[in-house]
Amino acid sequence: MLTASALLLLSLHLLSTGAHSWDRAAAPQALVMEALRPVQFASARLADAAIDLIRGYVDLVGVQRENDALKAEIAQLNAERAETGELRVENQRLSELLALKDAAKDKLGLDTVTAQVIGSDATGLSRTLIIDTGADSGIMPGMAVMARDGAVGKIIAVSPHAARVLLIDDHNSALDAFDQRTQARGIIAGVPDDGLTMKYVDRADDLKPGDPVVSSGLDGIFPHGTLVGYVSSVRREGPGLFLSVDVSAAVNFKHLDRVLVITQQPPKVSEPSPG
Repeated sequence: MLTASALLLLSLHLLSTGAHSWDRAAAPQALVMEALRPVQFASARLADAAIDLIRGYVDLVGVQRENDALKAEIAQLNAERAETGELRVENQRLSELLALKDAAKDKLGLDTVTAQVIGSDATGLSRTLIIDTGADSGIMPGMAVMARDGAVGKIIAVSPHAARVLLIDDHNSALDAFDQRTQARGIIAGVPDDGLTMKYVDRADDLKPGDPVVSSGLDGIFPHGTLVGYVSSVRREGPGLFLSVDVSAAVNFKHLDRVLVITQQPPKVSEPSPG
């Protein structure tokens, strides 16, 4: 009985001693935990920020790729739109040239050949164009060359598959023409700098800026009434017999792509009687 009581007291003592030992060990741990808390909190925040930054970068890369894809798509659409527009313009030009070809045949009975402009004078000494049609298609020197907007020039040299065209704005060119409003006649020629002049117009004639100037047909090259250009200025300088008349060409020679060559001589036009 005494032994049992002694063992019971010893057990209670050990339990009591163990509990106090745990309390003494827990106190330093709590202090360490409290001291490390700010560092651990900052580390956790830093890790969260890093994760957010990585996620943001990934999202940004995705957005950039999407933007690049959209830009590429827009560029493709613009290119297709430009190509469609150019095709529309080209079809319009060809339709107008075909209408001119039909008019030359139906109204004047003139045969024509279409040609593409493939070059121009590279020296600057003359104003000429090269077309991709030559003697094998019936092209010969002296034939008139026209565009949908009016007179271009005349053939001056040929090879089997090409020909050189002297433009009406070359200083060696001469085209008999008249002011459509007043019927005043003159000779259209190029000037060294640029543009056209109408020579030998009587000083008494009343030409005005904007008047259409058309071919007379007397030179046997261009059909009568072919549009040459428009009067741009008229001057009465000095005591001379003639007016100084500047003419702007109806055709933009720098942007020509296709032309029409008249392969036979136009109908002869009689010289108008004086008065």
